[in-house]
Amino acid sequence: MKLATGTLAGLVLTCAVSGIDTVEAAYPEDRPIRFIVPFAPGGPSDILSRFVGQKLGENLKQTVVIDNRGSVGGVLGFEIGSKAAPDGYTLTLCANSGLTINPHVYKKLPYDPQRDFQPITQLTIGGNVVVLNPAVPAKTIKELIALAKAQPGKINHATTGTGNLLGIAQFKLAAGIDMTAVAYKGTGQAVVSLLSNEVQFFFMNPMVAIPHVKSGKLRGIAVTSETRNPALPELPTISESGVPGFKNLTWHSIVVPMKTPRPIVKRLNAELVKIVHMPDVKERFESQGLTPVGSSPEQMSALIKEESKEVAKTVKAIGYQPQ
Repeated sequence: MKLATGTLAGLVLTCAVSGIDTVEAAYPEDRPIRFIVPFAPGGPSDILSRFVGQKLGENLKQTVVIDNRGSVGGVLGFEIGSKAAPDGYTLTLCANSGLTINPHVYKKLPYDPQRDFQPITQLTIGGNVVVLNPAVPAKTIKELIALAKAQPGKINHATTGTGNLLGIAQFKLAAGIDMTAVAYKGTGQAVVSLLSNEVQFFFMNPMVAIPHVKSGKLRGIAVTSETRNPALPELPTISESGVPGFKNLTWHSIVVPMKTPRPIVKRLNAELVKIVHMPDVKERFESQGLTPVGSSPEQMSALIKEESKEVAKTVKAIGYQPQ
């Protein structure tokens, strides 16, 4: 039996479209969705993943299982997420550090952010809160800088990953001060050390910082964003506090392995963007000092590429040597 060229082309196109529709219609099947969090429990990534994961599970009518894989820089979790089956049943929650900073501060990574991951959406963005142990005799950025200059290396600051490590390094360079970095696997551990005054200074995600600042257990003296945070309007920006032009932002996103079928990427994007813009979700994010986003995969890809270029310049400017 012979088919005309046009008829054959039409059949091929019909089969292709039918295959795409089948993939889209079948997802999600009745099986759990694994949500990898490359950081320890109790930190901002963990808090965000549990809230968003619950909403996603409700919308898709599937079980979403949070899988914490805490490690330095989140590298282990990102590696596991990048090597998962590209079927839409393994998502990875990413802070921007894993996608745009790690490639410039590590000599070798077991994953490539732009080659191994397909972005789904950016969830949130926000500046950090500059927090001090209340025993530190400084209530402003200017006073902190003066204290650090009078006692070089005597003030300890926490780091919980490459994001705030780089941000604090930028701040120390811009302010002309020397502080001693103390590394922790997660924000929860850093908080304990801050409360006990083992470390005195930290750039803390507002989700974790706000309760401690409002209770008076930690002292907030500034925010690292370009504008004041509506959730802590009394705190000035670092830029308006004596370090003009300074900013340091953190954002979170969700990615899947690169070869995940396009229909599944579109479905996940639609569901997650819908979640981000739900009134109760927006209200919760904003009360925690975060700005909800909800971008397209293409917008997310462009952000990763652009920010990665900026981070490369920053790493070179501060003289950081990749480890």
